[in-house]
Amino acid sequence: MKRFLFTALLGIATLLQPLVAQVDPSLDFLRNHTDYRTFQQQLSRYEQQRAFALLDAREAAVAKWTAADAAARKAIFRERFINRLGGFPEKTPLNPRVLGTIEAEDYRIEKIVFESQPKFYVTANLYLPKKGKGPYPAILFPLGHENGAKAHDAWQQVLVTFVRKGYVCLTWDPLGQGERIQLLDPDLGDSKVTPATSEHTVLGMQTLLAGDPLARYTIWDGIRALDYLVSRPEVDVNRIGCTGNSGGGTHTAYLSSLDDRIKVAAPSCFITSWRRLLQTIGPQDAEQCVPGFLSDGLDHADFIHAFSPKPYMMMSAIRDFFSITGARETYAELKKAYELVGASEKMQMIEADDGHGYTHPRRVAAYRWFDKWLKGIDEETPDTPVTPRREEELFVTMSGQVLTEFGGETVTTLNQARVKSFRRGSATPAKVRELIGYEYQPGTTPAVKPFGVLSREGYRVEKFTYLSEEGIEIPAVLYVPEGASGKRPAVVYASGSGKSAVAKDAESLVAKGLLVMSLDLRGLGESRNPQADSSSNWARYFGDYNSAMTAMLTGRTLTGGRATDISRAVDVLMARNDVDKEKIYGAGEGTAGVAMLHAAAVDSRIRRVALDNTLESYQAVVDARVHQKIMETVIPGVLRHYDLPDLAQMLGSRQLVIVDPANPMGKFASIEKVSKLYSQAKVLRRNIGDTAATLYGFSH
Repeated sequence: MKRFLFTALLGIATLLQPLVAQVDPSLDFLRNHTDYRTFQQQLSRYEQQRAFALLDAREAAVAKWTAADAAARKAIFRERFINRLGGFPEKTPLNPRVLGTIEAEDYRIEKIVFESQPKFYVTANLYLPKKGKGPYPAILFPLGHENGAKAHDAWQQVLVTFVRKGYVCLTWDPLGQGERIQLLDPDLGDSKVTPATSEHTVLGMQTLLAGDPLARYTIWDGIRALDYLVSRPEVDVNRIGCTGNSGGGTHTAYLSSLDDRIKVAAPSCFITSWRRLLQTIGPQDAEQCVPGFLSDGLDHADFIHAFSPKPYMMMSAIRDFFSITGARETYAELKKAYELVGASEKMQMIEADDGHGYTHPRRVAAYRWFDKWLKGIDEETPDTPVTPRREEELFVTMSGQVLTEFGGETVTTLNQARVKSFRRGSATPAKVRELIGYEYQPGTTPAVKPFGVLSREGYRVEKFTYLSEEGIEIPAVLYVPEGASGKRPAVVYASGSGKSAVAKDAESLVAKGLLVMSLDLRGLGESRNPQADSSSNWARYFGDYNSAMTAMLTGRTLTGGRATDISRAVDVLMARNDVDKEKIYGAGEGTAGVAMLHAAAVDSRIRRVALDNTLESYQAVVDARVHQKIMETVIPGVLRHYDLPDLAQMLGSRQLVIVDPANPMGKFASIEKVSKLYSQAKVLRRNIGDTAATLYGFSH
């Protein structure tokens, strides 16, 4: 393993060597500024404020609700939520099989496999009472992210207690957990990407490119699990409850809001509010985030509004990482709404002075809640300790993995087929602007704040910031050739590694007589949040996840914001007397390359474009099993309309040079493949000694 790690690091170092060697720390002029730490939080603060403005508008509207408004919310929520999920697949045969049983004294566990989509296998355990007489009330039990999936100790405690009380219970392995690892490594016998939340989010980036949050898949598994549950003759279809903790609380909220067959609900350790979530732990993994949710005027409370006026109990922990303040505020909104429709006794909240988990206080409250509304009795149930079974004992498959046992589909293959089914038309600048949330408005020159000048041999460097939009200040340096007179071509140069990382390439262009404006797009370079590049596994795969996902929740993208920054840089150059306005070029490296290509597609003032070490295509991400550092370039639903090569076509006769195109893991992509994708572009490999001046094709 150590040898593999060393080899991998050596490969990455080799790939990045030209960029690392060029770093010029003197160009990062804000590091000694008193507001530098605040500046590093600029992007997250900006995205939060946009989200808060949407939540403020929702809060003001809800405060004016009448009983009719509260009653109408269900239909409004479902239409908006299902649309954001990308709709659901058609219902196909479940093809359920019982592959084994476990006999206990007073209950039986059946080991079930069914297909939520054709050959997309779901492993489940069905708990059946041996006492009493059916049909019994039933509990649908979606799972959280804890180890062991359906065999986790706390889940077994809840399920066995319920089945002993005379409930049929169904639980199933979520995607990426238990027997349903999607990115299965046969050598490791586990996922290529751990923990499960990381696997969810790797998959979720792929599905978002198709316009589908990962929740489309996880919710559909739950709906089909409910289809199986109600098909059993032991179950009273008019007495179905749903409960789960953490990720299971999330799916209790999801499923209960969408499926009328669920009569009583009680999510544990999930419901809070988006405002408090963003103020504390931020957006969670891909299955818990639905882009456009906030711009549609929705919040956590809407899951329960869609369930009203049926019995709903929020179960919260005072010391949970899901904000108790948010839970209390949401409960206050819901209590008022339930009162408006005359069902106040059916909306309850319990708080336990403990941490995250389906702990004893919440279990006891849940037993009583479901008894009250599904059995018509009101009594406390002892939470008698249950001896948990080993995970292997509860396996449905012999091997412990459906992909090993049955093969079949994965989220990746289903998503690939879905993308293939799209009939993309010709991309237009208007559609690109809409999808990325590009809000640039021409006609003004950004406010510029100078930070001094550096004198270098043959040129000078002007240091300044400019205001891209309210709340977003962009650090930039302008290289001006010595003795320059008249109007000269100018280059907007944006690097995913920041302006200081491409100093030598910028100098090579200046030496050819061009003005070069090198800048740190929002969230890059000096405005980079340190957490986005921490040593954590999460940062390794997803970079600045919080800012990127918050932008998507509000209907924008980081790519759209960064394209705006580039267009505003063009405005700065256009206002200078020494710039030839007909010869403004754009160079983008790494993550910034994707933003540069988008900017050029919608801003015709950029007359030539060079992309260096930039993602080859979004389709490549969909085709890959694993990717990293793609999150900040994701545009929800983009592959329904265009891919990066389509943007290149939109440049028309404008010159495009592509140097060292990157695959979804950030390694070298095939020059031959990329040359075919970008037939009108010049595709090159950088050799030792090559510079931007020798590669990009920009000339005086």
